[in-house]
Amino acid sequence: MDVAWMLILFAIGFLGSFISGMVGIGGSIINYPMLLFVPPALGFVAFTAQEVSAISAVQVFFASLMGMLVFRKGGLLHKQLVLYMGISIILGSFLGSFISNSLPSAVINTVYAVLALIAAIMMFLPKRGSDSQDVAQVVFSKPLAVALAFIIGTVSGIVGAAGAFITVPVMLVVLKIPTRIAIASSLAITFLSSIGSTTGKLMGGHMLLLPSFVLVVASLIASPIGAKLSKRINTKVLQWILAVLITATVIKIWISILF
Repeated sequence: MDVAWMLILFAIGFLGSFISGMVGIGGSIINYPMLLFVPPALGFVAFTAQEVSAISAVQVFFASLMGMLVFRKGGLLHKQLVLYMGISIILGSFLGSFISNSLPSAVINTVYAVLALIAAIMMFLPKRGSDSQDVAQVVFSKPLAVALAFIIGTVSGIVGAAGAFITVPVMLVVLKIPTRIAIASSLAITFLSSIGSTTGKLMGGHMLLLPSFVLVVASLIASPIGAKLSKRINTKVLQWILAVLITATVIKIWISILF
């Protein structure tokens, strides 16, 4: 692996992790399509979908960890929400990531595309939750949160995404969690989910150590920067940034599948 190749991987990891910290999505919504499409576009050997999902799982683990540590200091983590959804999503993500090792690339890409499409639609639905930053005032349906987390964990574990890009829209639209609390709590839930998905990928034998290491280094630098910037940006702006990113990814991945 030459220097140019490593710099490209670092740039992909930095961008994904910066956005991860800023909008609480783990980075996979950016990294998955970029790792899939950028290398062959620049003349390098393409990763398989299994390899991309494995690399993404490791990157998400560290990006979400660093972002979570920044938000933890701000008192925006909803510990009860993280507990209920976190335990459920880690079980689902382990199951999904283990299943994905036997799936063909076309199926993994399609699962990712469907997930991203659902997330994009949800981001444009009206959100009736408040912009409160008082965690103590936030209530939610515990059975619904547990069920949704397990489903999200299972399907997102297939693509090594840890589910954050669908978890945030679900929190905003279905559970009515305020934006900043949803972003902070999602990073903690994503971290727990990535434990399951990373373990499953390691057991499946698709992990590429050097690319994963490069993306991890990028995550450790970029994710805290994005998380700190997030605290200074209006919540509506954060929602629109997330909506645009997800929509752009949906268009790209569906074009690649259909054409």
